[in-house]
Amino acid sequence: MPQKNNPYLEFLAEQMKPLGEITWRSMFGGYCLYCNGIVFALVANQALFLKADDDNRGAFEVRGLQRFRPFEGTESMSYYEAPPEIFEDPKAMKQWCGEAADAGRRVRQSKKKRKQR
Repeated sequence: MPQKNNPYLEFLAEQMKPLGEITWRSMFGGYCLYCNGIVFALVANQALFLKADDDNRGAFEVRGLQRFRPFEGTESMSYYEAPPEIFEDPKAMKQWCGEAADAGRRVRQSKKKRKQR
């Protein structure tokens, strides 16, 4: 269940509403964002990072957007900083966050398939 009184998370949830039910949970000093129960984004230091996989990673890399590193000197994770225009363009928000949600679903599906083996 989302925690109230976090204006940034509430703003993000409102902007991402067209994607589905947006919830969040506190994790490791930041937050995981869920779209219909699937992790698709992280918030750390008031910055948004979107889930990437082989299908959408190139869009982040071609823009030079940085990968998320939880701590200095640690390995990066499969999340990239969100492009700045998504905060002013609802179409861009829906596209980039929708693709991150799709990546989250694909990752979840591949984990389920590995478990079934």
